[in-house]
Amino acid sequence: MLFPLTVAVFVVALVLLALSGWYAARGRLLDDRMLLAGAVLEVGLVVQLVVALVHVGRVTGGGAERATFAAYAVTLPFVPPVALFTALKEKTRWAMVVVAVGAFGVAVMTARLQQIWGLGG
Repeated sequence: MLFPLTVAVFVVALVLLALSGWYAARGRLLDDRMLLAGAVLEVGLVVQLVVALVHVGRVTGGGAERATFAAYAVTLPFVPPVALFTALKEKTRWAMVVVAVGAFGVAVMTARLQQIWGLGG
């Protein structure tokens, strides 16, 4: 895995988390700034998926870690679009909470990907 890419995805996920938390606290709805942060996060996750799938054979620690690594890498790109689509359809403050939870999930799963990758090294 590329550590700088992992850090970049993690930071963008935290920015999206903070932004959506701020929006939820202020009662604001989804806007272009939030969609842009989600799009940047999505691009990073797709690049991370490609890199992860290319290097999945290098994951050490047995089949369980390799399967978890691949499952996280494949699942991660689906989280931001689903959360943002939900926020587009749901026109309440809770929509921003859904985006915040999705961004938190992406941050945690990205950190876990890096942890699994580093098990053998």
